[in-house]
Amino acid sequence: MAVEIKVPSVGESITEVFIGEWYVTEGSWVEMDQNLVGLETDKATFDVPSPESGILRKLIKRAGETAGIGEVIAEIEPAPRPAGKETPVETKSPATIVSTKASAPVASGKAGGHVMPAAARVAAENGANTSAMIGTGPGGRILKEDVHNQLTVAADARSARRVPMSPMRQTIARRLVEAQSEAALLTTFNECDMSAIKDIRAQYQDFYVKKYGIKLGFMSFFVKAVIDALNQFPQVGAQVDGKDLVYTNYADIGIAIGSGKGLVVPILRNAERMSFAEIELAIANFAQRAKENKITLEDLEGGTFTISNGGVYGSLLSTPIVNPPQSGVLGMHGIVDRPI
Repeated sequence: MAVEIKVPSVGESITEVFIGEWYVTEGSWVEMDQNLVGLETDKATFDVPSPESGILRKLIKRAGETAGIGEVIAEIEPAPRPAGKETPVETKSPATIVSTKASAPVASGKAGGHVMPAAARVAAENGANTSAMIGTGPGGRILKEDVHNQLTVAADARSARRVPMSPMRQTIARRLVEAQSEAALLTTFNECDMSAIKDIRAQYQDFYVKKYGIKLGFMSFFVKAVIDALNQFPQVGAQVDGKDLVYTNYADIGIAIGSGKGLVVPILRNAERMSFAEIELAIANFAQRAKENKITLEDLEGGTFTISNGGVYGSLLSTPIVNPPQSGVLGMHGIVDRPI
């Protein structure tokens, strides 16, 4: 009996998700707890693991579509592990329909060979049609490199394609516009001498790495400086609620982190109580989880002030947007040596 894969509940306010990337194709074998698909909401992304080992028989929802909470998006047929790597069933990927029967390989150099999973994923992400591709892999198999080569050739011609924005990107765009239209924004640009901090990092870096297993970065210094400034000027950390200003006796600092799905701002809770090492470890954990699409809604909720570090992208100056209902955001940028 087929096992239904349903959209899990991800928060009281979330009623719909966006189907991101399917990590497996129809007809493929999946292990229990293997991630099947990445789902996105307007606040976070997360993976859905397989509840059973078996064959992914049917994709009900494709990448780019939406689904409601509790809606069935795929079906898995529990089955013992096949003897070989491929299962003798028909596999339908978002890009094309191909056969995975190992007993009938296509001759090398012919179009329409078996599409390898990595190649099917790249093709689906870019809307490429693999049915006419000539595979360079064994038995005419179409490899990821074959898809990349065709995409490179196609890029030379004038073209346009329409790709739906994920809920997260839609929310980012909407909130940026709202912040600029509803808040009285003012940006000031200032320089500071970072030589003392650079000296501290150079002096204690080896000891720090040995003791804590992580490098002493600049972000922990930025967070500590922000906390000290908020203590001196609490209005900057206050939040606007109607006609009131809400002051807090804690500092929940948002750290802007770029991920493949968009900008996320996870929160360092009670950052005023954290050590340099705890801050660095927490930020590294956020960055890794953002890369793996494992940031949760709870990680993003709240926040009294935000820090955005554009220096990692080589930025000299920028105007980061305030994250409502916060009152301010600090944008840090390039650190360079200069004669003085």
